[in-house]
Amino acid sequence: MALFFATLSLAQTSTYILVRHAEKDTSVKTNPDLALSKEGEQRAINLVAALKDYTIDAVYSTNYIRTKSTVTPVAKKFEKEIQTYNPSKVFVEQLLQQKGKTVLVAGHSNTIPALANALLKEDRFKALDESVYNKIFIVTVSADKAEVKLLEY
Repeated sequence: MALFFATLSLAQTSTYILVRHAEKDTSVKTNPDLALSKEGEQRAINLVAALKDYTIDAVYSTNYIRTKSTVTPVAKKFEKEIQTYNPSKVFVEQLLQQKGKTVLVAGHSNTIPALANALLKEDRFKALDESVYNKIFIVTVSADKAEVKLLEY
């Protein structure tokens, strides 16, 4: 019986939902830690509806106002604390340890496609154009394969 459970745990599928932060307020040119614009605040709210078919187990964000604000409505819905991360190789390894979980990650135009590539173990996506805020990368990883779905919201 123990062998059956060990095999079952290896076959668990993990889901990583990767989003770039929503539209930022660029009216304050001197501050690199920009808040969301009104449009970005609405997109953050819309993210909850876009993820209605998922139950989120953990929420990660880079340590910027705009990324944390993007995932705050989802974190509140699922009563999860937003954990900050540094988008490095160590973070990818940390994510891959969350077997059988659904994890939401907010990042940036260059880091989110790079994270999708790292999870997929292939160089499939390039950095997003600065004008693109509506993409959701849903990467599923199981013991024998990794797949991605690209959605818009």
